[in-house]
Amino acid sequence: MSGHYFHQDLYVARRIFEHNPKRHVDVGSRTDGFVAHVAVFREIEIFDIREQTKQVKNVVFKKADLTLLPPELINYCDSISSLHAIEHFGLGRYNDPIDYFGYKKAIENITQILQPGGKFYFAVPIGPQRINFNAHRVFSVAYILELFREKYVLDKFAYVDDAGDIHEDAALTQENIQQNFGCWYGCGIFEFTRKA
Repeated sequence: MSGHYFHQDLYVARRIFEHNPKRHVDVGSRTDGFVAHVAVFREIEIFDIREQTKQVKNVVFKKADLTLLPPELINYCDSISSLHAIEHFGLGRYNDPIDYFGYKKAIENITQILQPGGKFYFAVPIGPQRINFNAHRVFSVAYILELFREKYVLDKFAYVDDAGDIHEDAALTQENIQQNFGCWYGCGIFEFTRKA
């Protein structure tokens, strides 16, 4: 019982259960983990570039490329998640177009989908910043905090370390941030609120 997906999926599902939003949307997270956990207790809409053909109770699927925002999705929901997905955007791994800034476009569009005051549950690999081509990006904690600073307030931070153990309510000290909490390939779990 360890690892990025195991811990992030349970942790964020629990946070959504506690907040009980009106409408929760997920972008690109695992359907056989996180989405399934949430679907046990509420409806969840999933937006994904990958086609889904199965019908599952409490799961509503919409095929969408989040680097291109359809106007009907602006201010669409009060809660949104993207767990271990954004690091792949723009790298072509899932038949998406190659775009070095694909992850930034996706985050900008997720911000537009989320209503002001809404929650954004965001998880990505953390460690020294890099791209592992044909796989994913790894983000430094400092970079993520700076990327979100203008439009979000950070409410909670947890991480899964390189050994696969979760650390909830981790202290965001300057030293921890600079050292990426000692991770080479950890998982940062950020809970943000969108500013008005």
